Amino acid sequence: MSERRQLINLAYRLLGSLAEAEDVVQETYARWYAMSQQQREAIESPGAWLTTVASRICLDLLGSARARRERYVGEWIPEPLPERTEWIIGRPGGPTVDPADRVTLDESINMAFLVVLESMTPAERVAFILHDVFRYSFAEVAEIVGRTPAACRQLASSARRRIRASQTPATPTAQQAGIVRDFKQAWEAKDIDALIALLDPDATTIADSGGLVSAILRPIEGGEQIARYAIDLAGRAPDLTLLERTVNGQPGLIAQHDGVTVAVFAFEVAGDRIKHIWAVRNPDKLRPWTVGPQH
Repeated sequence: MSERRQLINLAYRLLGSLAEAEDVVQETYARWYAMSQQQREAIESPGAWLTTVASRICLDLLGSARARRERYVGEWIPEPLPERTEWIIGRPGGPTVDPADRVTLDESINMAFLVVLESMTPAERVAFILHDVFRYSFAEVAEIVGRTPAACRQLASSARRRIRASQTPATPTAQQAGIVRDFKQAWEAKDIDALIALLDPDATTIADSGGLVSAILRPIEGGEQIARYAIDLAGRAPDLTLLERTVNGQPGLIAQHDGVTVAVFAFEVAGDRIKHIWAVRNPDKLRPWTVGPQH
């Protein structure tokens, strides 16, 4: 069971969904316990076996997820993680080499990063996460993905190009937190000029409701349009409480109604302006935010 945390870590990054990651880990253990004692004892490294099985299940799921996402109502955003579930751990016994192009575990859960992962093919995503984030060698990745090490190296490198192309220079966390706080205050004050000043002129907002609650179905583009929409929303839902929270390892906001979380907002800040806002409204994706007390 000591491998459980590592497997959830891996499956969440591969699937962008905590609920699906938990299902994958459960299925992986079901397969382990379905073997005879003798078969289990014959496995040299149970950890490696579990990782291989979980990764393969994720690979299959990613293939079918594409079809499911096409039927999804509106935009699909990865499931946001509250602070308590940020299991940021290194790979035990893994090599300590850390080339500059490798991603750290904590970077690999931020929303902007997960959204880029969504644009990759399943094999690219698995090869990249296993190698660049979890430090598996290409020989090990090849074993899991069922391709040659050279093909896996190719997959990871095209994934890396996508990540680089989408990356904005990092803004220090304290500065990001200040900008998100200013945005919250301007929103609460319904101050349209202050909101416009905080948003990049080319900013985009994407909402994910899964068709289960009301939300915009298409992205809103342009700082001014987003500011107007935010003001309109504040007018229509005057009893919402906005709270500052860590969302996927970065400063974010949650909206609560009568103490229940009804929306989670993740931000990408570039310089001193907000470039992207991801608003998750789908109640199925807010489960980790509504279970137990929020501290």
